[in-house]
Amino acid sequence: MDKNELIARTRRFAILVFKLCNRFPRSQAAKVVTYQLLKSASSVAANYRSVGMAKSDADFVNKLKVVLEEADESNFWLTFLSEVDLLKQDDKELKFLVQESKEFIAIFTASVKTANNK
Repeated sequence: MDKNELIARTRRFAILVFKLCNRFPRSQAAKVVTYQLLKSASSVAANYRSVGMAKSDADFVNKLKVVLEEADESNFWLTFLSEVDLLKQDDKELKFLVQESKEFIAIFTASVKTANNK
């Protein structure tokens, strides 16, 4: 997968998370989770896009680390949804997004390791 494909994939992830959040019930608890999840998922996309604008190797690695942290936070909130009964664990869209966040964690962990070894 090249950089542009991954930019599109992270953007699609953010869009799908936004659509998923629109399905939540209207409650104080859902507001908190929605806010946190929307921030982290959109940050994966926005920060990965900025990786290409890195000014140095160190800046590149730091930007990748931010993306990794946001992907991990997104995974936390996505898995949390079923634990607090906002969505069922077997929800098809939720399962896809949890898997996607796990794949992003793996991709960006490997990317950080590779960049650090250069």
